[in-house]
Amino acid sequence: MRLVFIGPPGAGKGTQCKRLVELLQIPHLSTGEMLRSVKRQDTALSRWVASYIDAGKLAPDHLVMRIVAQKLQSEECANGALFDGFPRTIIQAQLLDDYLVENGLKLDMALELRVVEEELIQRLLKRAQIDGRADDNYETIRERLHVFRTQTAPLTEFYAAQGKLESVDGMKSEQEVFAAIKACVAKHS
Repeated sequence: MRLVFIGPPGAGKGTQCKRLVELLQIPHLSTGEMLRSVKRQDTALSRWVASYIDAGKLAPDHLVMRIVAQKLQSEECANGALFDGFPRTIIQAQLLDDYLVENGLKLDMALELRVVEEELIQRLLKRAQIDGRADDNYETIRERLHVFRTQTAPLTEFYAAQGKLESVDGMKSEQEVFAAIKACVAKHS
């Protein structure tokens, strides 16, 4: 199964990704981790990636897709993958769709984890206190949520139009959320 996991910061995606990867026995593809892994190599691609990461910029869509495609061609991803942090934009979603079609593959589902913004802010502020992260203050959190709303949230409409979107209420308990996720997976298996 190949699925995209969409959710704002603080929605509980990290927790649910771990459980979902165990359930489906597929790799968890985090583009942030993939980009950092490529950066550690000594190749032309790694130097290109480093030029963006070191400048604090987002890597261009085509570069991210190239790295994702490389990973999708590995034996590890033969039975599917859980995409986390990718696609972030409609352009990346279109690039992924094109790649999958060209390779005789398909995306089975896009899973949205919904949580109201005020709850997200409270969760992130609490997490910042527990983890001692000074960079996670109210203003930074609001900006991260704004970026999600403007760049990533439109993916829900993109995948809904394809009949692939499933939405789960992330306000419930961790166990209830996972039960709802499992029901969505069963519909698309």
